[in-house]
Amino acid sequence: MEAIYHQTNKQIHDVQSQMGRLETTDRESVHLFENELQARIDQIFNQLERLEILASKEPPNRRQNAKLRVDQLKYDVQHLQTALRNFQHRRYDRETQEKDREELLSRSFTTNDADTSIPIDETLQFNTNLYNAHRGVDDLLGSGSSILNGLRDQRSTLKGTHKKILDVANMLGLSNTVMRLIEKRATQDKFIMIAGMLATCLVMFLVVKYLS
Repeated sequence: MEAIYHQTNKQIHDVQSQMGRLETTDRESVHLFENELQARIDQIFNQLERLEILASKEPPNRRQNAKLRVDQLKYDVQHLQTALRNFQHRRYDRETQEKDREELLSRSFTTNDADTSIPIDETLQFNTNLYNAHRGVDDLLGSGSSILNGLRDQRSTLKGTHKKILDVANMLGLSNTVMRLIEKRATQDKFIMIAGMLATCLVMFLVVKYLS
């Protein structure tokens, strides 16, 4: 186990020293150099699997220490793997940005270029539709508020009328039966008004939810 451990440790240090060359390698050779480093890292992982097996076979008094040494090597090589992948991501993003910039600089635009006018027209149309939708919602809310105010006014009017009818009925000496009929009709009108208010609120909620 000791021989494989020292060999693996040396390979890790070699890869660490080679990682610094990535930033200075020319664009034509960097892909080959990345593949070479990745192959060496894969080889180290394979050796670590062998070391884990050998560490588990060590005597009990040395087994824990052997596993800790293998775990340290594993941590080091995982760090190298992460560093290589981060470099590859940065290189890919940099190459993509350079490619997009070159395409943009090489492209010629005219004042009547259809490719540039279409996105602008779509954006303007979207903003117009959004403004119209918001204005429609505001109009609905205003109409609903007016309807609710009208229902409240009608309720106040009905209450005043009911009171006047009761006063007149008392003055004329109407029978108790007639009085009960009047009160029953007033109660029915009240329920009708409440049902109308609830239905109006429900319609406003559904309209606002649909337009949103």
